[in-house]
Amino acid sequence: MILVTGGTGLVGSHLLFHLVGQNVPIRALYRKGSPLGQVQNIFSYYSEEGNAHFQQIEWVEADITDIPALEMVFDGVDRVYHAAAMISFDPKDYDLLMKINGEGTANIVNLCISNKVKKMCYVSSTATIGQSIDGKMVDEEGVFSEQHANVYALSKYAAEMEVWRGSQEGLQVVMVNPGVIVGPGFWKGGSGALFTTAEKGFSYYPPGGTGFVSVYDVIRMMVGLMDSNISGERFLCVSENLSYQDVLGLLTKNLEIKAPSKELQLWQLETFRLFDWIRHLISKSTRKLTKNTIWSFRNRQFYNAAKIRQHLNFKFEPIAKSIAYSSTKFKEENPSS
Repeated sequence: MILVTGGTGLVGSHLLFHLVGQNVPIRALYRKGSPLGQVQNIFSYYSEEGNAHFQQIEWVEADITDIPALEMVFDGVDRVYHAAAMISFDPKDYDLLMKINGEGTANIVNLCISNKVKKMCYVSSTATIGQSIDGKMVDEEGVFSEQHANVYALSKYAAEMEVWRGSQEGLQVVMVNPGVIVGPGFWKGGSGALFTTAEKGFSYYPPGGTGFVSVYDVIRMMVGLMDSNISGERFLCVSENLSYQDVLGLLTKNLEIKAPSKELQLWQLETFRLFDWIRHLISKSTRKLTKNTIWSFRNRQFYNAAKIRQHLNFKFEPIAKSIAYSSTKFKEENPSS
């Protein structure tokens, strides 16, 4: 049996549909209040029998920080895809991020070991990869540095250490480190917010850029690595290194609105950060712009994903294709846009 954590997220929901097609028993975790209907919607993208496929999954309500609940979940499981994670860049969420991403991953690893799970795939992030220096590409050998790292990156790095600890204790593991994942179905959070932001037609775009990849490629890579004899390795999952201007240009073109034409300057970013901090103090709202965020805008990142191409003869799909398809779904589901 296959266990998938984070089954109601962007990666998890698309992964589940792919796995259902393999005709193997699947168990998926969801937290109380998670949008299972959204997963059914994702399934409908790929098949008219999406609901029937959805019913093939054994859904179990459990939190990865709840060890007693998890212990029952692992009964009969021999492979695990660990995609559950909290995403936040607000410093006030540091403790919660470490609990969910760090301790939660430790729980999954420990139960994999105690239940003699054959193999685990962990979904990490490019946030744990070393930084590009002077525009040079960085690969899987890059060394993580806490300097300029946001709280999300710190928590994902802590999770990676748990995965490698599990590897040392005999658990077969593979890890993928995706860039910004582009895919349809989740428009209010994560990378899906790019579509809702682009749709507003802002005149300005942020400086810098990073690595992007389609959710379809992330899924293919995860499954390919799990079906291979590869173990104890991590792989960058980046199709293209693009500027934010390039990506917003593709988004607005597909959404048929005017592209942003003015780059945000440093003084503007710092002003926005000050107002964001004041708003946070007054209303206790989530911070959206921090010093580390501005640093990332000023220091564009470039990633070299040659390793996965060599190991699996992997071919990425163009980001333009993924954005075009996702934009079509966005317009269908947001007709007033």
